[in-house]
Amino acid sequence: MSTKKIRVLVVDDSPTMASTLTALLTEEPRIEVVGRAADGNRAVQLARLLRPDVITMDLLLPGLDGPAAIGHIMSQAPARILVVSAVAEQRGVDLGFQAMSAGALELIGKPNVTNADELRKWGRELAHSVCLMAEVPVISRRPRATLPLPMPTGARVDVFGLVASTGGPPALAEVLSKLPKDLPVPVLIAQHITVGFTQGMVRWLSQVCSLNVTMARDGEQLAPGRVYFPLDGHDLLVDSAGLARLQRSQGGPCPNGDVLLHSLAAAYGRRCGGGVLTGMGEDGARGLLAIRTAGGVTFAQDEASSVVYGMPRAALELKATDGGVPLSAVADLILQSCQRPTFRPGRPPDGGLR
Repeated sequence: MSTKKIRVLVVDDSPTMASTLTALLTEEPRIEVVGRAADGNRAVQLARLLRPDVITMDLLLPGLDGPAAIGHIMSQAPARILVVSAVAEQRGVDLGFQAMSAGALELIGKPNVTNADELRKWGRELAHSVCLMAEVPVISRRPRATLPLPMPTGARVDVFGLVASTGGPPALAEVLSKLPKDLPVPVLIAQHITVGFTQGMVRWLSQVCSLNVTMARDGEQLAPGRVYFPLDGHDLLVDSAGLARLQRSQGGPCPNGDVLLHSLAAAYGRRCGGGVLTGMGEDGARGLLAIRTAGGVTFAQDEASSVVYGMPRAALELKATDGGVPLSAVADLILQSCQRPTFRPGRPPDGGLR
C-alpha cells in the first residue's frame, strides 16, 4: 500500500476558516496541507508552485474570485478542486456552479455549527471527500468525443430520468442546453449534491437552458418541457399514476438514482428512458437495468467524456445498457427517443402506467 500523503492547498480569505480547515484536514493521517492562499491570484501562484493533489477553494475571494481562479488553475496547473462555500450566501452558491463549469469537482457547504463534536464530524466528512477526490484522474479539459451514436429504435418514451454525481452539474448543463423548449417529455434528475445547493443548481441551470427547470412538488402531474429536481434531502420518484413523489432520503446517495429509475420502470414500462452520467460509485446502475428489463431506452456516459467513470462503468458491467454514449450526443439521444406526434401526460399509449 502506498504511504504517499495527499497534498492539499487550502484557499480561503478568512484566516480563522483557513486555520480551521487546516486543523481538521490534518487530523486525517493521509492528508498533508502544503500551503494556504487568501486570494485568487495567490491560489493560482501556489497551485503552479506546489502542484497539490487537491485544492479546497472558497469562492468569495479578493482579486480573482473562485471561478476565475479555478479557470486559471485548470489551464496552468490542473488539480482536483473541491469548492468549500457558505450555502447561506446566494452569491456564493451561484458562484459554486460557475466554479464547476470551470473545472471544480464537488461543492461542499462550510460548517454552520458551534459544537466542537459536530465540527469534527464535518471535518471528517471533508477529509473523506478529499481522499476520494485524490483518486480521481486530473483532466484539464473534458475531451470532445465525435463517435457516431446509434439511435434507439422501437417505442417512444414519455419520460426520461438522468442520474449523476461528481462532475454532474456541468454535464447536465451541456445536455439540457441542447434540448428545445418544446421537448415533448418531462426530465427527472437525481444529481448527488450537498444539502443547501439544490436551489442554486436549479437557478443556474435555468440560466443556461431554455427548458423550465424546477423543484418538484409532491403529487404534481409531470409536464413536458420541464426538468424536475427533488428538494434537499429527498429522493424523487413517480407513483403508479405518473405523479411526482418526494420521500426523505433513507441514507446512501442523495438523491438516489436507483429509486428514481426503478419508479420510472414500474410506472411507465417500455415508454420510459434513463441515463447514468459521470459519478463515483454504482448508483443508478440497478435502476437503469430495471428500465432495460421493462423494454425502455437506456444509456451510460462514455469514459472519455466522464469526469469520473464509476457509475457509468457499473451500469455497463451490470449490462443495463450497451456501450457508452459521448456527453455531446446525449441530448440527441433523448430527442430521438421521445419524438412522436403527441404527448399525453400520465397516460402512455401502451406499456404504460399501471
